[in-house]
Amino acid sequence: YPVLLATLVQVHTGERAAFDADSPTQARFDTLLSDRVTGDHHALDERLLGLLRQLAEHHPGSRIELVSGYRSPKLNEMLRKKGHHVASHSQHSLGNALDFRIIPADATEPMDPRVIEQEIRSDGWTGGTGVYLSVTDRFVHADVGPNRRWNGL
Repeated sequence: YPVLLATLVQVHTGERAAFDADSPTQARFDTLLSDRVTGDHHALDERLLGLLRQLAEHHPGSRIELVSGYRSPKLNEMLRKKGHHVASHSQHSLGNALDFRIIPADATEPMDPRVIEQEIRSDGWTGGTGVYLSVTDRFVHADVGPNRRWNGL
């Protein structure tokens, strides 16, 4: 049996999935990260699942909270109108981005997103990364688009 690396938790639905070398499948991962308003599915870039596996190996037994994956154009525009910092042509709408946080096995609070971003970069990630540090939105953004980085609010 594969060794359990972490548990994935979809923060909007509470769905959980075991995370190891074989699970979830790419199709299950895509389902976990469906659009939370429309329920639309979109294939996510497989490098995103690979990135989470790398990070889970650094943090065995952790809980990885999935904040956002695929966003339909409808949800993306709704978030923009509500004043969220959302790009009009978001990598999320292409299935190329993931927002998440990691809660280590022995902790109750998420890791500092800046630390996770440093790990992502030191593991050779060449896409985009963003860190969001507000009390209500502590998470990391990773995408397979151009190499750029930013700090959100």
